[in-house]
Amino acid sequence: QVQLVESGGGLVQPGGSLRLSCEASGSIFSFNFMGWYRQIPGKQRELVAGIITGGSPNYADSVKGRFTISRDNTKNTVYLQMNSLKPEDTAVYFCNAFGRAIMRDPMRNYWGQGTQVTVSS
Repeated sequence: QVQLVESGGGLVQPGGSLRLSCEASGSIFSFNFMGWYRQIPGKQRELVAGIITGGSPNYADSVKGRFTISRDNTKNTVYLQMNSLKPEDTAVYFCNAFGRAIMRDPMRNYWGQGTQVTVSS
């Protein structure tokens, strides 16, 4: 059974930085996509940043220039470096992966449980 576990969330002042990590555990055949979503209270869940195997990172307009996503395929881990944080970045951040645990499985989405990021003075 594949599990995604996020870490690195917390409370930070405006203008500060945090780095989120998401590590996949269990048997994994391949993840073609890994990325980060967030859900702000009262709003729909949105894609923040993602990276496809063999492709370039993609970012939401609201975070472009401030956030950086990276992926370590040897560890099945994805990171989100968040700089110049704003109060409106406050949300629960969810790790997402698209792929399969074993070859014979169909591809599907896997989700982490989420980690809280709060930007406040």
